[in-house]
Amino acid sequence: MHFVDPSREVLAETLLAAGPDAPTLCEGWRTRHLAAHLYLREHSPRVALGLLLTSRARTSDLATEKLAATLSSPAPYSRLVEDFRAGPPALSPLRLAPLDEAANLAEFFVHTEDVRRATDRWAPRSLDSAYADALWDEVVRRAAFLYRGVDLGVVLVSTLGPRHVAKRAPVSVAIVGDPGELLLHAFGRRAQALVTFEGQPDAIALLDSADIGH
Repeated sequence: MHFVDPSREVLAETLLAAGPDAPTLCEGWRTRHLAAHLYLREHSPRVALGLLLTSRARTSDLATEKLAATLSSPAPYSRLVEDFRAGPPALSPLRLAPLDEAANLAEFFVHTEDVRRATDRWAPRSLDSAYADALWDEVVRRAAFLYRGVDLGVVLVSTLGPRHVAKRAPVSVAIVGDPGELLLHAFGRRAQALVTFEGQPDAIALLDSADIGH
């Protein structure tokens, strides 16, 4: 099943409900910055390149800030979110389902939660089992990269049953949670991810201070 289109819908509705100046879990960004980021990564090749190459990151940051500055009132913000909801341009490679899935499935889930969980009152969503399985596949695919800065072993344990060794080392920590929560932790949203840890206290402390998701 292809989950990106419904995930895009949920993200767009979440952004619209929040309005242009709501907080997010993305440091320094309000919802208008997040909306600008989501739009530009699909519509501006320069910005997309900047998201992939550190040497071009400043270009992406400036473009996002510039666009976000035009979205402080509801009308332009809503128009841009609707443009994002419509999907990438007709000739974009993201129109191909496999590329769309690889680029956007995790992105859209995490950014939806970046808006939902930036408030004081939130609850985890109840996810379709097939969607949860797809998110598990995503965290397995990305885990070695996202936990590369951790100086110990990392084992991901899904509450649905599967386990995955993300990184091997003499001392390891197991991270236990639903697939979506594991994905959020791997992307660095550790304070909001509903996960538990199994391992030695000093190893868990080391994991908590490690650079994750960058």
